[in-house]
Amino acid sequence: MTIAEILETVRFVVNPRGQKSAVMVDLDVWEEIVSMLEDLEDAEEMKQAKMVQEETIHWDIAKKDLDLGE
Repeated sequence: MTIAEILETVRFVVNPRGQKSAVMVDLDVWEEIVSMLEDLEDAEEMKQAKMVQEETIHWDIAKKDLDLGE
């Protein structure tokens, strides 16, 4: 679902003066919004991790060191 499609589904709640005071979305749409936000957060964390110059260890070596088996 695109942002434009999400925006088409929102419903506004208005106060007694007719001003928008809240937004209602279907649960499926809300879950899609949360998923998109999590993806953005993950992408930012990946970007930050790439900027840090730390020693890396191959996964096979880490598994052996942690005694996680094959």
